[in-house]
Amino acid sequence: MEEQVAQLAIRFTEALGKNSYDWVSTKMTQAKEKKAENEKQIIYEEIINNLLQDKMELEMVAREYKGLYERVTISDEDIEHLQNTLQRVVELLSSFSPKLDENRENMKFLIELINKDTLKTMQLLGFNYKEAIGQPLTEACAGAIQRGLGGNNKNSKNKR
Repeated sequence: MEEQVAQLAIRFTEALGKNSYDWVSTKMTQAKEKKAENEKQIIYEEIINNLLQDKMELEMVAREYKGLYERVTISDEDIEHLQNTLQRVVELLSSFSPKLDENRENMKFLIELINKDTLKTMQLLGFNYKEAIGQPLTEACAGAIQRGLGGNNKNSKNKR
């Protein structure tokens, strides 16, 4: 992700530097010096088109920055929803697996970690909770379901 941010920063800087105030001023002066109206119009259209292209490039970079930001952030409402859902999932999964029931205290501890203050603080410190929490939970859930249905992880992966 750091490479993506660096690439976006380069694109942003390039877009900012393409048509600077000096470039526009020079073009405006050139247009004013022209006698023929159609020559002036061509220069003005060039200025407008270049500025519009820069605007579109900057908007695209901004959308990509926003997308990267949204991949690592979560709203307060989503955090509360996540905590409630995890509590229900732990209850459901514990009914499938007695071993998971033994780890109930560990799961409750994990659920308590998933609260607004903790996640926001960890996020400020650079913690990627979607990878750290989401991926292991996905794997645990998949394993519990496969064991509950009598499946074998190795066989299931080979079939794909």
